[in-house]
Amino acid sequence: MAGGADYDEFGLLADNAAEAGLSFGAPPPVVRRTFTVESGREVSAIVWRGTLPELMLLHGGGQNAHTWDTVALVLGRPLIAVDLPGHGHSGRRPDRNYGPWRNAEAVAAVLDQLHGRWPGRGLVVVGMSLGGVTAIRLAATRPDLVRRLVVVDVTPQVHEPARQLSAADRGAVALLSGPAVYDSFEAMADAAAAASPRRPRSAVERGVRHNSVQLPDGRWTWRHDLFDRPQGVIDFTPLWDDAAAIGVPVMLVRGADSGFVRDADADRFRQAQPGLRVEVVPEAGHAVQSDQPLALARLIEDFAFA
Repeated sequence: MAGGADYDEFGLLADNAAEAGLSFGAPPPVVRRTFTVESGREVSAIVWRGTLPELMLLHGGGQNAHTWDTVALVLGRPLIAVDLPGHGHSGRRPDRNYGPWRNAEAVAAVLDQLHGRWPGRGLVVVGMSLGGVTAIRLAATRPDLVRRLVVVDVTPQVHEPARQLSAADRGAVALLSGPAVYDSFEAMADAAAAASPRRPRSAVERGVRHNSVQLPDGRWTWRHDLFDRPQGVIDFTPLWDDAAAIGVPVMLVRGADSGFVRDADADRFRQAQPGLRVEVVPEAGHAVQSDQPLALARLIEDFAFA
């Protein structure tokens, strides 16, 4: 895939479908929308199949809404996939605080703008990594907006100081510690491919194209605002209180090959939510939605709509 400036963000969906073995006739109705949240900041989102979504999908740190493209194609339902603040096409915060507390406020503001059309109807919220802890906060503080919660490969324990993960264990998350600028699109894709061994090169390049922008000098950089932040790594453990406060059904999905959620973390989540459903997806690392999108979509469908 050439990295060039010409780019149709929805023109690559047929490639997602082909890699997943899905039939692809006419493209589904999908548009990008912008929502204004507090202080005039903008949150961008991809709206699939109409304006009354059944699900909201929240990506991980350093990702963007397109990480859910294949899952969205498999589900075939109306949904909204959000670019979290400081990611994708969403605006950046002056304080550069992109933790789950501020993220949840922004996501709630988006849902409030949609929610006014059908008050009392919560969504199925699916969040992976940073999106997962954001979803925990959202479900605890705005139960009117969430009817079921799916947390993908994260718990509030993920950033405990004693936890050390190798670059291989961190997968594409390790790119957040790498260079912010690359001399070429190909160099950026090479780095991402090395960090994503479970994914075909074509899928990695497509993901990089969604998540990168070319600078005026011809070099390439990531769309997110996660480099050199004053906050550094944010402690998520206070969110255990939020996990215990959630009053809707919750499913935790783990990647079998991921080290981000340990057995003790899942046990603690179950203590906070005695009815917690835990699923482990084989041959998946941290980014379950990228490594095994069909399996994740089946779990979501079974948990939320069966």
